[in-house]
Amino acid sequence: MLPVSRMRLCIDASNVTTGGGATHLTELLRVADPPSFGFESVYVWAPKRTLAQVEDRPWLIKRWVPALEGNYVLRAWWQFRKLGTLAKADRCDLLFVVGGSFATSFRPVVVMSRNMLPFEISELLRFGLSRQTLRLLLLRATQSRSFRSADGVVFLTRYAHDAVLKVTGRIQGRIAIIPHGIDARFAKPPRTPRPLEECSDADPLRLLYVSIVDVYKHQWQVVEAVALLRAQGYPIALELVGPAYPPALRRLQNALRRCDPQGRAVRYLGPVPYAQLDACYARAEIGVFASSCENMPNILLETMASALPIACSNRGPMPEVLGDAGRYFDPEEPRSIAASMLELMCSAALRARLAQAAFGRASTYSWAQCAQQTFAFLTQVAAEGAQH
Repeated sequence: MLPVSRMRLCIDASNVTTGGGATHLTELLRVADPPSFGFESVYVWAPKRTLAQVEDRPWLIKRWVPALEGNYVLRAWWQFRKLGTLAKADRCDLLFVVGGSFATSFRPVVVMSRNMLPFEISELLRFGLSRQTLRLLLLRATQSRSFRSADGVVFLTRYAHDAVLKVTGRIQGRIAIIPHGIDARFAKPPRTPRPLEECSDADPLRLLYVSIVDVYKHQWQVVEAVALLRAQGYPIALELVGPAYPPALRRLQNALRRCDPQGRAVRYLGPVPYAQLDACYARAEIGVFASSCENMPNILLETMASALPIACSNRGPMPEVLGDAGRYFDPEEPRSIAASMLELMCSAALRARLAQAAFGRASTYSWAQCAQQTFAFLTQVAAEGAQH
């Protein structure tokens, strides 16, 4: 066993730039207390914009090299050729790879499973014959090898654990399932819902879907569902928020031209800064989440914490996270999506009950708990590594 508060941790965040990975890294290090778990220092290797988001701490050392600003191949080459040597130079006792793949002989190492796309072939193939498909197939191979050979693997949900192990087979290292937390600013107590009868074309019931526009997010199916309900005379409006993968954006734009040519029912706002997202949730009355592939859906957690009644995809880990606090649909069937929306729209009492239930479930997720469980696991793996 290593002396208390004398270990050093090296975090490889070379492939973490935006999205849930960046949020996880910044929030984890913001609330963590590594010295209480035996780590006197934490070294973080990451691109400049990622390091800029990480708050300074007395025990934190930020590391950067130009290779981290390169493409995926350049970063992987740096990881293979340089990372292990640099970790040894810093006298690190454990390497924590938060990006999913490692290619170094340094040990012990803990790796995190973050991306389900490489492990769900039907979802991966949505990208067709493209560079993205090739990249995901490469990740499937490299992450499978990484998970099998790591001293420890962190999964975010039970669903992800089960799905990944179907591909990788047995994992030799320790395993932990540690869900993400959620920023407290998203927590908004449930509001009294408006009855549908009080809504009008001038003041419609407001639906919100926050997510990157991508081939597995099905925004165009949600647009078609809204169009079906509008055609039946229901006064609703949908707001879409998030950046876009160009081929998926074209599909969304085609759906908007076909279903809402005058722009009365749907607004696509594009990306909104993370610091301003809580305002988007605050003005919505129903949340929508239509993804078919997730590991740990941060956006679903945010929607839950914002105390919105939620019409949600029935795929992946969504039922594990949302439980009975939402209404589910098939994300590839507009009529199924519309039916879930309609059930929520027509009953203010149901919306109130589900909003309260979602808010309560969201309160069980915290970054403090995530940090405590993560560093306890890292300490355990580091201590076992020191004995070998």
